Amino acid sequence: MARAFHEAYGLKSIAYSAGHLAPTKYSKIVDIHVIPNFIDDQVFLATLKTFIAEHQGDGIQYLLVACGDGYAKLVSKYMAELSQFFICPYIDFDLYEKLENKKDFYQICDQYHLPYPSTVIATDQVMNDLANFVDNIQFSYPMVLKPNDSISYLELDFPGKKKAFIIESAQEMKDTLQAIYQAGYPGEMIIQDMIPGDDSKMRVLNAYVDQNHQVRMMCLGHPLLEDPSPVAVGNYLAILPDFDMTLYQLLKNFLEQIKYVGYANFDMKFDERDGQYKLFEINLRQGRSSYYVTLNGYNMARYLVEDRIFNKPFTQTEFVKGDKLWLGAPKGLVEKYLKDDKLKEEVRFYLDRKAYGTTSFYSKDRSLKRWLLNHYVFYRYYGAFKKYYKEELK
Repeated sequence: MARAFHEAYGLKSIAYSAGHLAPTKYSKIVDIHVIPNFIDDQVFLATLKTFIAEHQGDGIQYLLVACGDGYAKLVSKYMAELSQFFICPYIDFDLYEKLENKKDFYQICDQYHLPYPSTVIATDQVMNDLANFVDNIQFSYPMVLKPNDSISYLELDFPGKKKAFIIESAQEMKDTLQAIYQAGYPGEMIIQDMIPGDDSKMRVLNAYVDQNHQVRMMCLGHPLLEDPSPVAVGNYLAILPDFDMTLYQLLKNFLEQIKYVGYANFDMKFDERDGQYKLFEINLRQGRSSYYVTLNGYNMARYLVEDRIFNKPFTQTEFVKGDKLWLGAPKGLVEKYLKDDKLKEEVRFYLDRKAYGTTSFYSKDRSLKRWLLNHYVFYRYYGAFKKYYKEELK
């Protein structure tokens, strides 16, 4: 997001976070402030109140943009208070809780006829009769197991912890659920039918919805590979441009009908068994790899600024048809692990024409330290794939 603001307006962003991450380290376009326990409600509020006190007389309008689930939740939760100073492009907290909670989100999907994978919900009560619960799950292995409350789950620590699990057997399901609940996880776990196919069956869609609930932009991407590391599984590493007007219209109508505001990010997978895109979740912020939208000529910051700063009237929805490949890993790794020959040809088409880009490698944000760090981050994926990539599950 800092790069999008810098490309569009030459602005240097101010970022507050609980810790450092490599993509913003040694950056010239974002000023990082690390605040211990910044994800804590009181620390978060106190920090922003201090910022307000220090900048009250600036005569500048400040946009508050969350770049993580926990921060997006806090902005929504305290929006009435924060909106007295910041421009906060987020939904009210009641709607936030319904959409963030996967169980409630799937119920909303039923209301609006949005497809999602067959799902069973587990709570800590299943521990009273775990064997009976697991043995009565109606779809077949492998299955996907993931937390309903990703924020609470993030705070857990137990052996074998993963962002999401691919479960191969009933015994593995029992062992994994036991480990999660014995570690103190307070929420529900989502058990889902695993849609066949490798990472290249995934799709990702980013949208911007203005203050009047009009969808100004939608951009569909076709992920090719995901990070196989346990703590980052599911993070996209390569995205091809894609376009599907039927899908665009379906999700546009949904966002406008629920009176959404701000950035939205949908993760889904194409199910060849019935020809439908099955939704996994809606992230109530821009996606981690959303620079692919800006890369394709639709600057993510511009929509927010034109809507909230310049109050530019809505005219029509821009349905993006991109022409560039986004990479979050080395070209050679993508080509090595991508198995579909047709998709390999597509990737080669973009690479041969230099029609590709990355988030971190930016000509206006270069230094020797940053160049070395970014190359280290990119090339460590070779080791991650060698250690964690399981082709038999793809």
